[in-house]
This record gives sequence, C-alpha cells and structure tokens, in this order.
Amino acid sequence: MKLSTLQKVVILLCTCVFLSSQAQETNTPKFGKGLFNLVGEDSTWVMKIGLRFQTLAISQWDHQNGLSNPETSMLIRRSRLKFDGFAFSPKLKYKLELGLSNRDQSGASEFTHNSPRYIMDAVLKWNFSGEFVLWFGQTKLPGNRERVISSGDLQMVDRSLLNSRFNIDRDIGIQLRHKTNITDSFIMKEIFSISQGEGRNVTRGNKGGHQFTSRIEFLPFGNFKNKGDYRGSDLKFEDSSKLSFAFGYDINKNAVRTRSNMGAYMTTDLGFYATDISTVFIDAMFKRKGFSLMAEYANREADDAIAKNSDGTLTGAVVQVGTGLNLQTGYLISKTVEISARYTNISLNKNITGKGSENQYTLGLSKYIAGHKLKFQTDISYTAIGFNSNQLMYRLQVDIHF
Repeated sequence: MKLSTLQKVVILLCTCVFLSSQAQETNTPKFGKGLFNLVGEDSTWVMKIGLRFQTLAISQWDHQNGLSNPETSMLIRRSRLKFDGFAFSPKLKYKLELGLSNRDQSGASEFTHNSPRYIMDAVLKWNFSGEFVLWFGQTKLPGNRERVISSGDLQMVDRSLLNSRFNIDRDIGIQLRHKTNITDSFIMKEIFSISQGEGRNVTRGNKGGHQFTSRIEFLPFGNFKNKGDYRGSDLKFEDSSKLSFAFGYDINKNAVRTRSNMGAYMTTDLGFYATDISTVFIDAMFKRKGFSLMAEYANREADDAIAKNSDGTLTGAVVQVGTGLNLQTGYLISKTVEISARYTNISLNKNITGKGSENQYTLGLSKYIAGHKLKFQTDISYTAIGFNSNQLMYRLQVDIHF
C-alpha cells in the first residue's frame, strides 16, 4: 500500500514522539511551548515541534427578509504542524509549517501539479551581520499587519474582510530584514522582499513577472512585551503606552491573477493576461493596560484591470481594485476575558468589478484559559452589501496549541 506524503509525515512525527519520550522525558516543555524539544548531541541544532488546531461552528442568515435561509456548518478551520529551531548555528534559524486541514490544503491546480498544498512555511532565517537577517524560502510576505499576525494569535475568531480582499499572503523568494535603534526607545524596522509573485506551492514556473514588497515600521515607545505588536489583544497588560505604525508597498509586475499573487488566473484567447498590480498598506497597533486598537488601510490599483481577448471582447476576469478600511479594538475586563469590536469597509471599483461597497460590524467575546494557546472565542457580525443584501453571522471557535 502506498502512503501519501501527509501519512508519512504523521508516521514520522509519531516515531519522533515515541523516541523522544523514551530518551528525553525530562525535555517535555510546558503546555503551549511545543510537543517536545530536540537538541543535537553536540548542540549544533535544535528543533521544537508543535501542533495546533481550531474547531469552528458558523451560523448565517439573510437579514433583509427577516432571519431567512439559515445555514449552519462546523469544520476544522485550521490544523497545523510546526517545526522550528536553528541549524549549525543560532544565527541560522528555520521554520517549517504544514497545513493538515482541508481548508489549509485547498487550492490545488495544474500550477501545483494538482497536489494538495501541504506546505505553509518553509523558510531559513540567516542573521549574517549585526541586525541584518536574510530570509530565503516560502513564508508570509510583509504585507498588512493582520495577515502577518498568526491565525492562532488573533483577537477575534478570524481576520477581517480587508484581509480576505487585499492581503498578499505567502510566496517564495528572499526577504531582507533590518532593525535600527534611532534612540534608546525609538525603533525602526525595515523589510524588503523579492518573490515569485504566484502564491504558495506553485511549481510550474513563473507565469508573470516578479513581486516586490517593502515595509517600514516605527515603534516610538520601544518594543512591545512578548512581540505584542504582532499579537492580538493586550494579554501582557502593557504598563505604558506602546505604538507601532507602518507603511507598506507591494507591486506585482505582470501579475496574472485577480488579486496580485492570489485569486483566479486571468486567461485570454492568446494565453495569460498580465498587468502590473500595486497595493499600498498603512496600519498601526496600540496597546496599554489591557486596551488594544488596531487600524489598517489598503488600496489596490492595476495598470489595466480588465482582461480582454485579442478582438477586444471581455473575458470576465478583472483585477479586484479598490480600498479597504479596518478598525478593531478590544479591552480585557479581567486577565482572561476580553470584549472586542470591529468595523470594516470594503469599496471595490464598481465600474470595474461590478461590486458595491461592503460594511461589516462585529462584536466579539474571548475567554483565554492559557492565553492564545487555549481559548474560546465567539463573535457576531452584521454585513451590509450595497443596498441589496444584508447578512447576519454567528461564530464560535475553540483554539488549542501544543
């Protein structure tokens, strides 16, 4: 019987767990710090192995005719197996993350050899000089803040509509990162990335040009506790005000997909339709004594957003150009209970996309049992789409990290 790649990985993990429990029982970390840690005999390599999953229940109704057309579903929203550590030297770190749920693996096409997209991240991080770090491999691009925040560290059940419409997600390429201490308390972080521009796990060449992404962040009051500028909620209860604000710019040269490196491929009678797609991101995170506020703005444009055949007829494929605004806040009424609220506006170019604006209002409640490592989250959202369709959605999710 032939085993799939995923089955082989699971068998390997189980074998490692067994061997580790036999040889290194004292190396089992605390809850939330990984399943177990491995250290090479000569201490030239370290590996931490972790596992997490999210179980989600959703109920939705059409609101304009009363609460009609109810839909209810349950699913494993995410399930991830993660390996990270260093190899040969602490200056050479790595991360490998595999997606195990159907949602994680979806998106198979001829460009991924019709194979499930198991690999989320596979990246090396080389601190080659001072504060310079070179990343090489597949990982998240330095786009909007909400996307870079791990799905396991979110303040609400899931990310906003701005993220789903405008994020640039993962790609394979090179990133150069640097940190500058302007003063003792003022920090600046710079990131520049060159990537393939086709999205994650694409194996059949580069169909368009390349994608160039830059991002600069300012932290005028110093670092957040526990990297809190990229974690939802102020679970560390910052003693003093902490702020991070950032500007990002991404351009995908000769992009052939409707959302830069994501979305559907645009084809014509002559082959792929290519156009330059640019996206601007502006975002900020503020935290103080259990209060948090995150704000994001995105704007996407394209040189020619409408795909046409050689005779001028429309193919129906268009770039999803427009703007998005997301405002999100939360307050911990105790060390383990948080209330949160979010407003999101999506305004696509109606003349190009044929879609009107969307406004979504969300109220959330979270119970943190072991911080983000074990939590229950629920929220209710009202979405107004133009003047035609209003929807109500309720969600409940359990999140656990080992």
